[in-house]
Amino acid sequence: MKKSFSRILTCAFLLTPVAGYAQQNYAAPNLVSTTNSAVAPASNTVAPATTIPMKREEIWASGWSGKVQYREVPMYAPPKKPKPHCGLFKTCPGVTKIGLGKGDFIIRLSALGVITNNTSSKVKALGPHAHINTTNQVMPELSFDYFVTDNLSFELIAASSRHEIKAQGTVLGKVDVGSAWILPPTLTAQWHFRPHKAFNPYVGVGLTVAFWHNLSPAGGAVQKFGLETSVGPSFDFGFDYQLVGNWFYNVDVKQMILHQRAHIGDSPARIDARTSLNPTVVSTGIGYRF
Repeated sequence: MKKSFSRILTCAFLLTPVAGYAQQNYAAPNLVSTTNSAVAPASNTVAPATTIPMKREEIWASGWSGKVQYREVPMYAPPKKPKPHCGLFKTCPGVTKIGLGKGDFIIRLSALGVITNNTSSKVKALGPHAHINTTNQVMPELSFDYFVTDNLSFELIAASSRHEIKAQGTVLGKVDVGSAWILPPTLTAQWHFRPHKAFNPYVGVGLTVAFWHNLSPAGGAVQKFGLETSVGPSFDFGFDYQLVGNWFYNVDVKQMILHQRAHIGDSPARIDARTSLNPTVVSTGIGYRF
């Protein structure tokens, strides 16, 4: 009898810390305790009509004391709130983001005007006053702009324009050289002064690489001519203005510094020319933010 009683005391002594740990860690407001019962009694609190139905889940049971611990868990995951819908050409408060900022990606379609300045042009073989002149042009432009931060973005423009090339002031008078297409992809780092505002001016600096393609000699005295690829810096300023929703109006002006080498004919009668095109590129168009 004494041995049985001492065994009971030993078991009680060993199980007391376990019961205290369970009571401390699992007795929470959403836990229900019951004795010798498989189902906990109903809670007296009245849940709001919008709450999700709950179910009781057994999390711990004491074989010695007969106590069972339950907790209430949702019967199913709460439904996700539908995203508010806003039309393509609408500005919706709380839905439409105002201005441009970090993470925004905008594609623009613009009308591009290329004004060639033709400074410091020389064609020594055709006379002391001979110089190269290229015509201005208007073409469509596609540009891509990504905002790395609220203020800093990187823009890449893609456009190609056709220009007529002439040699003027030569001993032969004005000479038609031909026509050529220029593709000047320009990568520009832009600093925006008013992020998350409808009107957002910016300045930028970048690099232009000018490729010439589809060269067409004028014929006659000019049967062949060539234009080398040129690389130079560019300087940029402009602004974006939010019209409605994710649509933006853009005006942009770039000054490119391009020193161009050209030649007419082949050796030994090849004529070399140099000109600083330094085109001013003006664009205006509409962009959409994604």
